[in-house]
Amino acid sequence: MFITKKHIPRRTFIRGVGVTVALPLLEAMLPAQTPLRKTAAAPVRRFVGIWHPHGAAPGYWSPLQEGSNFEFSFITKPLEPFRDRVVLITGLDMPEAMATEEEPGGDHARGAALLSGARPRRNAVSPYLGVTIDQLIAKKYGQDTILSSIQLGVEDTGNFGNCNWGYSCAYSNSISWPAPTQPLPTQVNPRVAFERLFGEGTSSEERLAGRKQNASILDSVTHELGLFKKDLGAGDRTRLDTYLENIRELERRIKIAMSKTVSEPTGEVPFGLPESKHVHFRLMYDLMALAFEGDITRSATLMLGRDLTGTSFPESGFTGGWHGSSHHGDKPENVANYSKMNRYHVQNLAYFCEKLRNIPEGDGSVLDHVLIYKGSNMGNSHRHAHEKVPVILVGGIDGTFKGNRHIVFPDNKQKTSNMLLSILHLYGIERDSIGTSTEPLPIT
Repeated sequence: MFITKKHIPRRTFIRGVGVTVALPLLEAMLPAQTPLRKTAAAPVRRFVGIWHPHGAAPGYWSPLQEGSNFEFSFITKPLEPFRDRVVLITGLDMPEAMATEEEPGGDHARGAALLSGARPRRNAVSPYLGVTIDQLIAKKYGQDTILSSIQLGVEDTGNFGNCNWGYSCAYSNSISWPAPTQPLPTQVNPRVAFERLFGEGTSSEERLAGRKQNASILDSVTHELGLFKKDLGAGDRTRLDTYLENIRELERRIKIAMSKTVSEPTGEVPFGLPESKHVHFRLMYDLMALAFEGDITRSATLMLGRDLTGTSFPESGFTGGWHGSSHHGDKPENVANYSKMNRYHVQNLAYFCEKLRNIPEGDGSVLDHVLIYKGSNMGNSHRHAHEKVPVILVGGIDGTFKGNRHIVFPDNKQKTSNMLLSILHLYGIERDSIGTSTEPLPIT
């Protein structure tokens, strides 16, 4: 129970010229003598969907033991510090991403099945999929936030024409769909995403002008923040100062990253994107953490690349290109090298989890009130297999979702769309199906 003499509405913003700053949860936002769970400031449920192409190295992803207290595998080892919030699932298939006799090929064109559980349509007049779970969660939990959801990525989405085997590029450019015919654009520029979260530019000209300014967005609200902090308790002032310093630090890092971009824009390296993918990943994870801390949004997606991407990640200890390395030929040395790349992306996820765990909320942290689903539409990518796809779940949703579990299903018996249905039920969204689902998956 929190007790305070002053009650500030949870939906409190500090506004300046062209700037709106959402505030983190403060003790002053909780009515005196009121249990947290009965207040409007009770911790909310959040969701993050993370998609990565090209599956995972066979033999290096799935732990050997089932149940609790399992030994983390080479790829998932970075998540061990969060064991109590981690659920790994082995044995799920994604049939919506599989080729058929009627629709051969296109294995790199169906990434949008990740959160929809629906099969993309080939040779359709316009893209058609299904509503994704991030958007259903946003509809239920994001109506009181500045943004109902955000869609982030690290690679330019290119055109929206015919991409692969008669499938629209929309199926590989977006994993977030609020309607069957409406893919949401993925923002890859950290500065533009930052301005969307904290600024009010309504046109490309205004946003461009903002990117050319040297001053922090917080400078325009300094006076208002000073007045607001006067009546806060010492703990709330410290919490607010930390939050604002995090915003300033992120701004600084984004400006540095932008200053290292190529001087002449090209189609391959758009202006404003960091040269370093490692920097880019961390900035996007930091943006999501800030958005959750300020309750700016409660639903987010992140695309770690695009299908067929050739990006390399030297920080992983291996310098091969992503797609080329995923075709490892089942050769032990190649598979081992590819596993390093997979582990690197889990290390970045662990970085994000640590960020969320360090943001206090209610009786726990933001990590206790989110579910992160990281997955792919492939298992063994060398074989273009959409079976036994890697599934990582991290978080507590409402504090009650149990971690420390490795759930194993028999081969070819269960599918990810059933898991999506179960996730919706965990968020209190009662539906009979989503995509091709047939029944909820027992994951509670």
